[in-house]
Amino acid sequence: MSKPGGAERHSRTGTKRFISGVVEGFYGRPWTMEQRTELFQRQQKWGLNTYLYAPKDDYKHRMYWRDLYSAEEAEQLMALISAAKQHDVDFIYAISPGLDITFSNPKEVAALKRKLDQVRGFGCRSFSLLFDDIEAEMCPADRQAFSSFAHAQVAITNQVYQHLEEPETFLFCPTDYCAAFCTPSVSRSSYLQTVGETLLPGIDVLWTGPKVVSHKISVESIEEVSSVLKRAPVIWDNIHANDYDPQRLFLGPYKDRPTELIPKLRGVLTNPNCEFHSNFVAIHTLATWCKADGGQRDVEMAAGVEEQDASYSPQRALTLALTDWLQEFMSTDQPGGPRRPATRLKKASSDEEPMQTDVSEISYVPGPGENPLYTAEPLTTDDLKLLSDLFYLPYEHGATARTMLQELDWLRNHRPAGTAETDKTAEWRSRAQRFDDMCDAVVQMFNRLSNAPNRSILYDLYNYICDIKSGVGLARAHVKTLGGSGPPSAQLLEDDPEPWGFRGGLSGEFQRMLPGHGNRDLFRRPAMTSVYSIRPYCPEDTMEVQRIFREMQSGEGEAALMAQPPLISDSLSAGDVPPSPRCALVLEDEVGMCGYALALTNAKPAAAKIQRAVSEEFPSLVAVQVLPRVTDASPAKRMIGQLLSSIRSSGSRGVFCEVRQSDQKMLDFYSKLGSFKPIRTVGLPQDVLAMATSL
Repeated sequence: MSKPGGAERHSRTGTKRFISGVVEGFYGRPWTMEQRTELFQRQQKWGLNTYLYAPKDDYKHRMYWRDLYSAEEAEQLMALISAAKQHDVDFIYAISPGLDITFSNPKEVAALKRKLDQVRGFGCRSFSLLFDDIEAEMCPADRQAFSSFAHAQVAITNQVYQHLEEPETFLFCPTDYCAAFCTPSVSRSSYLQTVGETLLPGIDVLWTGPKVVSHKISVESIEEVSSVLKRAPVIWDNIHANDYDPQRLFLGPYKDRPTELIPKLRGVLTNPNCEFHSNFVAIHTLATWCKADGGQRDVEMAAGVEEQDASYSPQRALTLALTDWLQEFMSTDQPGGPRRPATRLKKASSDEEPMQTDVSEISYVPGPGENPLYTAEPLTTDDLKLLSDLFYLPYEHGATARTMLQELDWLRNHRPAGTAETDKTAEWRSRAQRFDDMCDAVVQMFNRLSNAPNRSILYDLYNYICDIKSGVGLARAHVKTLGGSGPPSAQLLEDDPEPWGFRGGLSGEFQRMLPGHGNRDLFRRPAMTSVYSIRPYCPEDTMEVQRIFREMQSGEGEAALMAQPPLISDSLSAGDVPPSPRCALVLEDEVGMCGYALALTNAKPAAAKIQRAVSEEFPSLVAVQVLPRVTDASPAKRMIGQLLSSIRSSGSRGVFCEVRQSDQKMLDFYSKLGSFKPIRTVGLPQDVLAMATSL
């Protein structure tokens, strides 16, 4: 994926400067020249001093590294290097020849020197050789010339470094650039030992930490790798990189790197999101971190940069960044920003109508009973804080996102069983309203972001905020359905949903077929059983069936149940009437029985006891219940499918069920089966619905 970057630089007094800045090292569309110039301006303002040019999709940086730049490309690079110098940013040109270089061939070495000489002619004085993300096997010619892959890389790196007259900043990225790649460990890695012992001391080494995308980087881990490399590393930090997943964006603060690291390092470079305008927080908070007092060191900052509080707080740094970012959002200086209303041109003469350059000047005042004019509310820092929480960091969600997931999980698992108002149902509805308010805040944030003047930032964010708005909308509709205040969502568990109602794409389908998919979710639900078994009902199951029946009825309240007319299936579930032979099933998980499906192939005798009629077209009755802990709908669907097959085998032509209008869960269940449809039955109480399907 993305590689590390950084370097240390000597000032004229001999003091080494702590490297801090940005590496453009991701896979995907490189940033434009205008965006890079804007980056240099920000770096100068915030006190970051280095930019490492290493875009993986600049084909002359990596795939066609031997090719010299054309005159037009050279002009662009020269302008970029000049812009960096104007803003006191050290421009490091990186080249990545490792895909196909033959280390032992002098012509290859000459080609590499020729390419870097060309870039040096553009005004560049700092360089980097990257050997990341390549195969570790040498070709036969190199195996004859070098004792190891590390020896081959170090030999050519040392040659190039000396050819360039030992520049003040020269970075080397090893193939084993994180602890996870080291065999058998960092301290015992023969590859790193060779690099530490034979790489010239003026060359700095890039390192991403324990992993490619490191959750945390400890002082102890840096001391360990520094001991092996015989120099302090430059961290190439991928904590905000998103080139490995097009559905993720990271807007959280720079964190989980103690400032005590600063005196242990040569520098830190962030390799951030692919979308340029989405990196305001990542770069801003890194700049704040770099100013923290992590120990005795000489850190040269750009002139005019204000001193910051020596302590570093990720949340305080985030607040500072979001406050500044809000000003960027409100700027109309960017191309594509909304225009101010144009003024009318003056009349050429008294009998000519004025020419209008913008029809928006014509003021419209809605009349009585008409829709009011839409007014875009201004974006706030609270909106940006919510945005950051929803798109936080690779290893954690922000506080609001965590709360929303926790509330949704609780609401799904504690759904009220009836409409009677009890303490439990009151708590559920209160928390459901809280969840709905949070969902509404996401929608309002989306609306205000969509109307922000700076369209350049919006366009980088738009796909992400559309996606989260859609996901939140589906969850919001589902909770309303659970509470009985809305119809079942057409997009949930439907056989033919709209494409926007589910996560699509071939990659998603591959992942859902693999074991353990979802185990890496950042929100950890309480342990749930995913293995269910369906078996035939036996007389010994009667008490457990009755227990489940009573538990599912308890949410209605005793007084409410007494006031409601009975269902034919109540006698079946309560054990007063036994199910028909081979027409009863139970559902079990690791805890025990968690559901049942019972049937009467001829429901007329049971119906007669409560003066209820049974249709000749649908003579059989089913009764189904599943406990709330079964959150997966598929086991119940399989159970009812097997039961209907058994009823069909008995010769029945149709089956029906009775559901109370207040039992939203069972109404949803039968509706989503697709085959059960409402039917009219003579003498059916007003608050009871009959549904049936032909066999």
